[in-house]
Amino acid sequence: MAASTKSANGDPQLAGGNFYGSVLRKQSVGGAIFTELRHSQARKLPAHSHQLPFFCLFFGGDYAEKYCHRDVQFRPFTFSFRPATVPHQDEVGPRGARMFGIEVERGWQDSLKDCSGVLDVAYDFEGGQLLWLAMKLYFETGAPLEVHDLHVESLVSELLGCVACQPERCTSAPFWLRRIKEKLNVEFRNRITIDELSREAGVHPVHLSRVFRRFTGKGVGEYVHRLRIRQACERMLDPTWSLADISCELGFADQSHFTRTFRSITGTSPSGFRAMLVGQAITSPASRIPYPFLSSAAASVDYSDHHST
Repeated sequence: MAASTKSANGDPQLAGGNFYGSVLRKQSVGGAIFTELRHSQARKLPAHSHQLPFFCLFFGGDYAEKYCHRDVQFRPFTFSFRPATVPHQDEVGPRGARMFGIEVERGWQDSLKDCSGVLDVAYDFEGGQLLWLAMKLYFETGAPLEVHDLHVESLVSELLGCVACQPERCTSAPFWLRRIKEKLNVEFRNRITIDELSREAGVHPVHLSRVFRRFTGKGVGEYVHRLRIRQACERMLDPTWSLADISCELGFADQSHFTRTFRSITGTSPSGFRAMLVGQAITSPASRIPYPFLSSAAASVDYSDHHST
């Protein structure tokens, strides 16, 4: 039984991180709780609500919902958002169901109030930008991460921007964007948070994330990952650098995180890339001091779009 309290009408209200069904994995990262769950048999779930607003990525099976006088039949890869505390009743069909939940914790909810953002309208999406943001989060949270993972934080803030805030009206890059890119280009090895960047820019975290993607074509976390992987490729020119040392030096949670990120950007594994370098005799000693021959200003050149493939 999922942990719950009673709502005003007496129905169960599920606490954060709790759903009906079998939990396959769960972790809290970037101000959100990520839960993958499965229903293995047909059943009608009790009418209930959730203490936290949440997104749900439905992968497949048979799943229907009664919500606010609406009957929704979910198709595979439907992505939905539901506000907190609103009652609904779900039914699982004979094929069962599998889904991925993203619950928005209190910190983000309080932060959204600063930009008049609200999370009180339900949405259902079939395709589009939000589905692919959700898929990125599904794969990114497949292994343990640090609590303040920049990539996850930036993706969550983009999701929230789509359902909680008014569309951005700026048509030219704001003055603070160059400063943020310069900071990332210099400090990409360090642990950076969206809150830190928003303070530097003087804007709300959600606004920063949406504007950053609009004018760079990438989320903040993806931008940093590309900088790190480009640096990793350079490090692998020197055979004295182990992959474990490279992953640690470049700020990845562990070597498996480094490997997943490297493969997602380059299409190959770090070991495969290094083997290619050796096979082509493309190896040379490289300094362990980042950019030893460049000034700090020159070192801030944007390498995020020039990664090896």
